Amino acid sequence: MQRRTFVAGGIAVGLGLGCTPTPTRADATPVDFEVIDCHTHFYDPSRPQGVPWPAKNTSLYRTVLPKDLRAQKQFKPVTGTVVVEASPWVDDNAWLLDLAKDDPFIVGIVGNLMPGNPQFAEHLKRFAANPLFRGIRISSATLKPLLEQNDLSDLKRLSDHNLSLDVNGGATFIEPLAARLPDLRIVLNHVGNVRITSEAPSDNWQTDIRSAAKHRNVFCKISALTEGAARNGNAAPVDLDFYRPYIDVVWKAFADERVIYGSNWPVSERGADYLTVQRLVFEYASEKGDAVAKNFCSLNAKRAYQWVERPGRRI
Repeated sequence: MQRRTFVAGGIAVGLGLGCTPTPTRADATPVDFEVIDCHTHFYDPSRPQGVPWPAKNTSLYRTVLPKDLRAQKQFKPVTGTVVVEASPWVDDNAWLLDLAKDDPFIVGIVGNLMPGNPQFAEHLKRFAANPLFRGIRISSATLKPLLEQNDLSDLKRLSDHNLSLDVNGGATFIEPLAARLPDLRIVLNHVGNVRITSEAPSDNWQTDIRSAAKHRNVFCKISALTEGAARNGNAAPVDLDFYRPYIDVVWKAFADERVIYGSNWPVSERGADYLTVQRLVFEYASEKGDAVAKNFCSLNAKRAYQWVERPGRRI
Protein backbone atom coordinates (compact mmCIF):
# COMPACT_ATOMS: atom_id res chain seq x y z
CA MET A 1 0.00 0.00 0.00
CA GLN A 2 1.33 3.42 -0.91
CA ARG A 3 1.99 5.78 1.99
CA ARG A 4 -0.48 8.43 0.69
CA THR A 5 -3.25 5.83 0.49
CA PHE A 6 -2.46 4.55 3.97
CA VAL A 7 -2.41 8.01 5.55
CA ALA A 8 -5.59 9.12 3.79
CA GLY A 9 -7.35 5.93 4.83
CA GLY A 10 -6.33 6.43 8.44
CA ILE A 11 -7.63 9.98 8.45
CA ALA A 12 -10.85 8.90 6.79
CA VAL A 13 -11.52 6.32 9.47
CA GLY A 14 -10.89 8.94 12.13
CA LEU A 15 -13.46 11.21 10.51
CA GLY A 16 -16.03 8.50 10.13
CA LEU A 17 -15.35 8.60 6.38
CA GLY A 18 -14.05 5.04 6.24
CA CYS A 19 -13.03 3.44 2.97
CA THR A 20 -15.82 0.84 3.09
CA PRO A 21 -18.76 2.88 4.44
CA THR A 22 -22.09 1.44 5.40
CA PRO A 23 -24.89 3.34 3.62
CA THR A 24 -26.93 5.25 6.16
CA ARG A 25 -29.92 7.52 6.49
CA ALA A 26 -29.10 11.05 7.59
CA ASP A 27 -32.13 11.29 9.89
CA ALA A 28 -31.32 8.10 11.78
CA THR A 29 -27.56 7.97 12.28
CA PRO A 30 -25.53 10.03 14.78
CA VAL A 31 -22.62 11.90 13.20
CA ASP A 32 -19.53 13.54 14.65
CA PHE A 33 -19.87 16.75 12.65
CA GLU A 34 -22.26 18.41 10.28
CA VAL A 35 -22.55 17.70 6.58
CA ILE A 36 -24.53 20.39 4.76
CA ASP A 37 -25.22 19.62 1.13
CA CYS A 38 -25.20 23.10 -0.37
CA HIS A 39 -26.62 22.32 -3.77
CA THR A 40 -29.85 20.35 -4.05
CA HIS A 41 -33.05 20.86 -6.04
CA PHE A 42 -36.58 20.07 -4.82
CA TYR A 43 -39.73 20.25 -6.94
CA ASP A 44 -43.11 18.58 -7.48
CA PRO A 45 -44.45 18.04 -11.02
CA SER A 46 -47.75 16.78 -9.56
CA ARG A 47 -48.75 20.30 -8.49
CA PRO A 48 -51.74 21.67 -10.41
CA GLN A 49 -49.48 24.23 -12.12
CA GLY A 50 -46.77 21.66 -12.81
CA VAL A 51 -43.12 22.74 -13.01
CA PRO A 52 -41.12 24.56 -15.70
CA TRP A 53 -38.10 22.36 -14.95
CA PRO A 54 -37.14 19.56 -15.32
CA ALA A 55 -38.52 18.54 -18.69
CA LYS A 56 -41.08 15.78 -19.04
CA ASN A 57 -39.96 12.37 -20.24
CA THR A 58 -36.68 12.60 -18.34
CA SER A 59 -35.53 10.66 -15.28
CA LEU A 60 -35.57 13.90 -13.27
CA TYR A 61 -39.27 14.51 -13.93
CA ARG A 62 -40.63 13.16 -10.67
CA THR A 63 -41.45 14.53 -7.24
CA VAL A 64 -38.22 15.27 -5.36
CA LEU A 65 -38.48 16.37 -1.72
CA PRO A 66 -36.22 16.44 1.36
CA LYS A 67 -37.36 12.98 2.43
CA ASP A 68 -36.09 11.64 -0.88
CA LEU A 69 -32.63 13.07 -0.27
CA ARG A 70 -32.58 11.66 3.25
CA ALA A 71 -33.43 8.24 1.82
CA GLN A 72 -30.38 8.16 -0.47
CA LYS A 73 -27.55 5.81 0.39
CA GLN A 74 -24.84 8.08 1.73
CA PHE A 75 -21.14 7.92 2.35
CA LYS A 76 -21.49 10.40 5.21
CA PRO A 77 -24.92 11.26 6.66
CA VAL A 78 -26.23 14.61 5.47
CA THR A 79 -27.54 16.74 8.33
CA GLY A 80 -28.94 19.65 6.32
CA THR A 81 -29.15 21.23 2.91
CA VAL A 82 -29.15 24.54 1.07
CA VAL A 83 -31.69 24.27 -1.76
CA VAL A 84 -31.18 26.03 -5.09
CA GLU A 85 -34.31 27.07 -6.98
CA ALA A 86 -34.05 26.21 -10.67
CA SER A 87 -37.53 27.41 -11.61
CA PRO A 88 -37.80 30.96 -13.08
CA TRP A 89 -41.35 31.32 -11.69
CA VAL A 90 -41.17 33.93 -8.94
CA ASP A 91 -43.74 32.22 -6.73
CA ASP A 92 -41.71 29.02 -6.73
CA ASN A 93 -39.37 30.82 -4.34
CA ALA A 94 -42.33 30.99 -1.98
CA TRP A 95 -43.08 27.31 -2.61
CA LEU A 96 -39.58 26.38 -1.45
CA LEU A 97 -39.82 28.63 1.59
CA ASP A 98 -43.13 26.99 2.52
CA LEU A 99 -41.47 23.58 2.11
CA ALA A 100 -38.65 24.66 4.41
CA LYS A 101 -40.88 26.26 7.03
CA ASP A 102 -41.60 23.06 8.92
CA ASP A 103 -38.49 21.11 7.96
CA PRO A 104 -35.33 22.20 9.82
CA PHE A 105 -33.30 19.90 7.55
CA ILE A 106 -33.42 22.81 5.07
CA VAL A 107 -31.04 25.47 6.41
CA GLY A 108 -31.38 27.91 3.52
CA ILE A 109 -32.85 28.70 0.13
CA VAL A 110 -30.97 30.15 -2.84
CA GLY A 111 -33.78 31.66 -4.89
CA ASN A 112 -34.32 32.47 -8.53
CA LEU A 113 -34.89 36.15 -9.36
CA MET A 114 -33.77 38.02 -12.48
CA PRO A 115 -31.58 41.12 -11.98
CA GLY A 116 -32.68 43.92 -14.27
CA ASN A 117 -36.34 43.00 -13.97
CA PRO A 118 -38.32 46.15 -13.00
CA GLN A 119 -39.77 44.24 -10.04
CA PHE A 120 -36.48 42.79 -8.85
CA ALA A 121 -36.11 45.10 -5.85
CA GLU A 122 -39.70 44.47 -4.80
CA HIS A 123 -39.38 40.70 -5.09
CA LEU A 124 -36.03 40.69 -3.31
CA LYS A 125 -37.40 42.70 -0.40
CA ARG A 126 -40.34 40.30 -0.15
CA PHE A 127 -38.23 37.17 0.06
CA ALA A 128 -35.32 38.64 2.03
CA ALA A 129 -37.76 39.24 4.89
CA ASN A 130 -37.65 35.46 5.44
CA PRO A 131 -34.37 34.48 7.16
CA LEU A 132 -34.35 31.18 5.28
CA PHE A 133 -33.88 33.06 2.01
CA ARG A 134 -30.09 33.32 1.68
CA GLY A 135 -29.54 34.65 -1.84
CA ILE A 136 -30.21 34.05 -5.51
CA ARG A 137 -28.56 32.20 -8.37
CA ILE A 138 -27.99 33.58 -11.85
CA SER A 139 -26.17 32.24 -14.89
CA SER A 140 -22.90 33.60 -16.23
CA ALA A 141 -24.88 34.49 -19.38
CA THR A 142 -27.05 36.78 -17.24
CA LEU A 143 -24.04 38.25 -15.47
CA LYS A 144 -22.08 39.15 -18.61
CA PRO A 145 -24.40 41.94 -19.92
CA LEU A 146 -24.81 43.38 -16.43
CA LEU A 147 -21.05 43.85 -16.27
CA GLU A 148 -20.85 45.18 -19.83
CA GLN A 149 -23.63 47.71 -19.16
CA ASN A 150 -22.17 48.60 -15.77
CA ASP A 151 -25.56 47.86 -14.22
CA LEU A 152 -24.83 46.12 -10.93
CA SER A 153 -27.39 47.94 -8.80
CA ASP A 154 -29.62 44.89 -8.36
CA LEU A 155 -26.67 42.71 -7.38
CA LYS A 156 -25.57 45.30 -4.85
CA ARG A 157 -29.03 45.01 -3.31
CA LEU A 158 -28.10 41.46 -2.39
CA SER A 159 -25.22 42.57 -0.19
CA ASP A 160 -27.40 45.32 1.24
CA HIS A 161 -29.72 42.55 2.45
CA ASN A 162 -26.76 40.39 3.60
CA LEU A 163 -27.54 37.86 0.89
CA SER A 164 -25.21 35.95 -1.43
CA LEU A 165 -25.02 35.40 -5.18
CA ASP A 166 -24.57 31.97 -6.74
CA VAL A 167 -23.24 31.99 -10.31
CA ASN A 168 -23.80 28.99 -12.56
CA GLY A 169 -21.63 28.71 -15.64
CA GLY A 170 -18.02 29.54 -16.34
CA ALA A 171 -15.83 31.48 -13.94
CA THR A 172 -14.78 34.12 -16.48
CA PHE A 173 -16.92 36.94 -15.11
CA ILE A 174 -16.43 36.24 -11.41
CA GLU A 175 -13.23 38.27 -11.03
CA PRO A 176 -14.57 41.58 -12.39
CA LEU A 177 -17.78 41.19 -10.40
CA ALA A 178 -15.94 40.43 -7.16
CA ALA A 179 -13.64 43.41 -7.69
CA ARG A 180 -16.53 45.82 -8.19
CA LEU A 181 -18.75 44.43 -5.42
CA PRO A 182 -16.31 43.40 -2.68
CA ASP A 183 -19.08 43.24 -0.05
CA LEU A 184 -21.09 40.70 -2.04
CA ARG A 185 -20.47 37.06 -1.14
CA ILE A 186 -20.23 35.16 -4.43
CA VAL A 187 -20.46 31.37 -4.76
CA LEU A 188 -19.20 29.86 -8.00
CA ASN A 189 -21.21 26.73 -8.78
CA HIS A 190 -19.92 23.39 -10.06
CA VAL A 191 -16.21 24.34 -10.26
CA GLY A 192 -17.08 26.60 -13.17
CA ASN A 193 -18.94 23.90 -15.12
CA VAL A 194 -15.74 22.51 -16.56
CA ARG A 195 -15.73 19.40 -18.71
CA ILE A 196 -13.66 16.81 -16.83
CA THR A 197 -11.54 14.43 -18.89
CA SER A 198 -8.37 12.38 -18.56
CA GLU A 199 -6.51 15.31 -20.13
CA ALA A 200 -4.97 18.07 -18.04
CA PRO A 201 -7.35 20.92 -17.14
CA SER A 202 -7.35 23.69 -19.75
CA ASP A 203 -5.20 26.76 -19.17
CA ASN A 204 -8.21 29.07 -19.66
CA TRP A 205 -10.25 27.34 -16.97
CA GLN A 206 -7.33 27.32 -14.54
CA THR A 207 -6.74 31.04 -15.14
CA ASP A 208 -10.40 31.87 -14.53
CA ILE A 209 -10.47 29.83 -11.32
CA ARG A 210 -7.31 31.45 -9.95
CA SER A 211 -8.46 34.95 -10.90
CA ALA A 212 -11.79 34.44 -9.14
CA ALA A 213 -10.12 33.01 -6.05
CA LYS A 214 -7.94 36.09 -5.57
CA HIS A 215 -10.97 37.82 -4.10
CA ARG A 216 -11.81 36.81 -0.54
CA ASN A 217 -15.53 37.32 -1.12
CA VAL A 218 -15.64 34.43 -3.60
CA PHE A 219 -16.32 30.80 -2.66
CA CYS A 220 -16.48 27.73 -4.90
CA LYS A 221 -18.70 24.65 -4.72
CA ILE A 222 -16.91 21.45 -5.54
CA SER A 223 -19.95 19.97 -7.18
CA ALA A 224 -21.14 18.39 -10.44
CA LEU A 225 -17.86 16.53 -10.91
CA THR A 226 -19.40 13.33 -12.21
CA GLU A 227 -21.75 15.27 -14.51
CA GLY A 228 -18.71 17.09 -15.87
CA ALA A 229 -17.13 13.73 -16.65
CA ALA A 230 -20.29 12.13 -18.05
CA ARG A 231 -20.91 14.56 -20.90
CA ASN A 232 -21.60 13.25 -24.40
CA GLY A 233 -22.81 9.96 -23.02
CA ASN A 234 -19.53 9.04 -21.34
CA ALA A 235 -19.59 6.93 -18.19
CA ALA A 236 -18.35 8.91 -15.20
CA PRO A 237 -15.29 7.30 -13.58
CA VAL A 238 -15.66 6.47 -9.90
CA ASP A 239 -11.97 6.75 -8.95
CA LEU A 240 -10.86 9.90 -7.12
CA ASP A 241 -7.59 10.15 -9.03
CA PHE A 242 -9.48 10.83 -12.27
CA TYR A 243 -10.92 14.01 -10.72
CA ARG A 244 -7.94 14.93 -8.59
CA PRO A 245 -6.17 17.27 -11.09
CA TYR A 246 -9.32 19.42 -11.28
CA ILE A 247 -10.01 19.41 -7.54
CA ASP A 248 -6.35 20.24 -6.91
CA VAL A 249 -6.62 23.42 -9.00
CA VAL A 250 -9.75 24.60 -7.21
CA TRP A 251 -8.60 23.68 -3.72
CA LYS A 252 -5.19 25.27 -4.15
CA ALA A 253 -6.77 28.46 -5.46
CA PHE A 254 -9.54 28.82 -2.87
CA ALA A 255 -7.66 27.11 -0.01
CA ASP A 256 -9.29 25.34 2.92
CA GLU A 257 -11.62 28.18 3.93
CA ARG A 258 -13.59 28.80 0.70
CA VAL A 259 -14.38 25.40 -0.81
CA ILE A 260 -17.92 24.13 -0.27
CA TYR A 261 -19.56 20.72 -0.56
CA GLY A 262 -22.54 20.43 -2.90
CA SER A 263 -23.98 17.43 -4.70
CA ASN A 264 -26.27 18.94 -7.36
CA TRP A 265 -28.71 16.16 -6.50
CA PRO A 266 -30.85 14.86 -8.18
CA VAL A 267 -29.17 16.18 -11.36
CA SER A 268 -26.03 14.42 -10.14
CA GLU A 269 -27.73 11.10 -10.89
CA ARG A 270 -26.77 11.68 -14.52
CA GLY A 271 -23.20 11.00 -13.47
CA ALA A 272 -23.31 8.74 -10.42
CA ASP A 273 -25.37 7.75 -7.40
CA TYR A 274 -25.36 9.96 -4.33
CA LEU A 275 -23.01 7.76 -2.32
CA THR A 276 -20.38 7.91 -5.06
CA VAL A 277 -20.75 11.68 -5.48
CA GLN A 278 -20.08 12.10 -1.77
CA ARG A 279 -17.31 9.56 -1.56
CA LEU A 280 -15.17 11.22 -4.23
CA VAL A 281 -15.03 14.61 -2.54
CA PHE A 282 -15.01 13.37 1.05
CA GLU A 283 -12.09 11.07 0.39
CA TYR A 284 -10.21 14.07 -0.98
CA ALA A 285 -11.13 16.27 2.01
CA SER A 286 -10.23 13.50 4.46
CA GLU A 287 -6.64 13.56 3.25
CA LYS A 288 -6.34 17.09 4.62
CA GLY A 289 -7.43 16.30 8.16
CA ASP A 290 -10.36 16.76 10.51
CA ALA A 291 -10.47 20.57 10.67
CA VAL A 292 -10.32 20.95 6.90
CA ALA A 293 -13.03 18.33 6.38
CA LYS A 294 -15.32 20.18 8.81
CA ASN A 295 -14.75 23.42 6.93
CA PHE A 296 -15.56 21.76 3.63
CA CYS A 297 -18.62 19.92 4.90
CA SER A 298 -20.37 22.87 6.58
CA LEU A 299 -18.38 25.73 8.10
CA ASN A 300 -17.29 27.35 4.83
CA ALA A 301 -20.85 27.24 3.56
CA LYS A 302 -22.13 28.88 6.70
CA ARG A 303 -19.67 31.72 6.14
CA ALA A 304 -20.88 32.07 2.56
CA TYR A 305 -24.63 31.88 3.21
CA GLN A 306 -24.74 33.00 6.85
CA TRP A 307 -27.85 31.03 7.72
CA VAL A 308 -29.32 31.14 11.20
CA GLU A 309 -29.38 27.86 13.10
CA ARG A 310 -32.88 26.39 13.34
CA PRO A 311 -34.23 24.72 16.49
CA GLY A 312 -35.11 21.08 16.08
CA ARG A 313 -32.41 20.23 13.55
CA ARG A 314 -30.86 16.85 14.29
CA ILE A 315 -27.08 16.63 14.11
